[in-house]
Amino acid sequence: MPFLNVYLNFEGTAEKAFTFYKSIFGGEFSAFSRFSDMPGEAPFPPEFSERILHVSLPVGEHCVLMGSDCPPDFKGIAGNLFNVSISIHDREEASRLFHALSADGEIIMPLEDTFWNSYFGMVRDQFGVQWMVDCASQ
Repeated sequence: MPFLNVYLNFEGTAEKAFTFYKSIFGGEFSAFSRFSDMPGEAPFPPEFSERILHVSLPVGEHCVLMGSDCPPDFKGIAGNLFNVSISIHDREEASRLFHALSADGEIIMPLEDTFWNSYFGMVRDQFGVQWMVDCASQ
C-alpha cells in the first residue's frame, strides 16, 4: 500500500522549521543532510553549504514529513499552495498540535466544533506552511 508524504521547501529556514516540527511531533530525524554533504565540487554558492539539502521526520506510523532549503536555481518554489492535513482521534492532542503549530504564526480558522462533526481548525505556522487539524467526533 503506498503512503503519501509531504515535502516542504524553504529559503534558508528548513533547519529551524524542522526543529520546530520535531518539538511538536517528537521523534528523531530519519535523514538530515546539508548541501556541504554533497560529494564532489559544490554546484552552489558557499553561503548554501550549511543549508539543508534533505531532512525527514517520521510522524506517526505511516507518514514522513520531508523538506529542504531551495537550491539557488529553484527560486520561487519555497512555501506552498496547499495545506498539510493532520487527522487525529484525540481532542486533547488535536488542541496541543494546533496551539503548538500556531506559535508565532497565524490562526486562519480557530479550532472548534464544526457542522460536519469534526473538531477542526486551520493555522499558518511561522514558516508560512498552512496546516489543517481535524479531529472527527466520535
